Amino acid sequence: MTELSMKLPRRNPRLFLLLAAVVWLLLYESLLPGAKALVALLPVDPASHLGGALEFFFYDTPKVLLLLTGIVFTMGMVNSYFTPERTRALLAGRTQGVANVMAAGLGIVTPFCSCSAVPLFIGFVQAGVPLGVTFSFLIAAPMINEVALTLLFALFGWKIALLYMGLGLSVAIVAGWVIGRLRMEAHLEDWVRDMPRVQASAAEGGMSLAERIEAGFDSVREIVGKVWPYILAGIAIGAGIHGYVPQDFMASFMGKEAWWSVPLAVLVGIPMYTNAAGVIPIVQALLVKGAALGTVLAFMMSVIALSLPEMIILRKVLKLRLIATFIGVVGAGILLVGYVFNAVL
Repeated sequence: MTELSMKLPRRNPRLFLLLAAVVWLLLYESLLPGAKALVALLPVDPASHLGGALEFFFYDTPKVLLLLTGIVFTMGMVNSYFTPERTRALLAGRTQGVANVMAAGLGIVTPFCSCSAVPLFIGFVQAGVPLGVTFSFLIAAPMINEVALTLLFALFGWKIALLYMGLGLSVAIVAGWVIGRLRMEAHLEDWVRDMPRVQASAAEGGMSLAERIEAGFDSVREIVGKVWPYILAGIAIGAGIHGYVPQDFMASFMGKEAWWSVPLAVLVGIPMYTNAAGVIPIVQALLVKGAALGTVLAFMMSVIALSLPEMIILRKVLKLRLIATFIGVVGAGILLVGYVFNAVL
């Protein structure tokens, strides 16, 4: 932020937060009328396929970006309390079980992306964090982050967002526990195993409220600045599916009756290079067109948790057998989630 734009947050941070919340709510309430009015101005029939697709795009795009900006700003302030260094210190020396639960929970509030997988992994190993606990964190952090939860809440409501969070935490906790029980430390790359151990520190930063607000703005620039093209692309694809793909067509190979739909969704999702911002709007359109909830959740989880680019990055520190075990254990958990929810919902 510039010095001028940060003047109010620094002088009166509480007043700034109150005014920002009021402006945000007013903008949010104007989204649906604005989308309908915009479509009405265009030379298209609002009831046509094109009209439905345009209204989907004009409403969902600002809605998602507005929600994302608000949540990322808030989480940026929260993340100022949970730096990667403090996270390592909290997990160092913990035993499995409870530590897996802690690691998965901390993954939600700790800033993380695939590009930081290697330095985070190395830092955890040096601090003495058990391998299985480290994997619980690495699975949860990209899969259950503020972007994923914000988009799920925006497009599906709080029930689906909480359901996804619970499922993601379960997969991260159980997969990390299983990997830990397999005692696969020998399958770390030799240079990683031989690194000297360090003492993790959890010193308090002592930031002021104004500094935490600035951290929130930094998070918005960093995260929203990176994911908005994925959001636009995902909503554009979702709008096309919403407006033009027949419901029976999608239900025929992603519905509950197709037993092979869940493993197919996982296999299709793994090599995809995208993130929650790009895949969730597509998931919304698939559900509207008759795809089963368990199938699309399995697809989404595999895209985010088992993406091929992240596996390539982790190959720098893990041997192939450990990577294969990681994919197999997490993939089995995702398959179970898909089949269970297709059976009960």
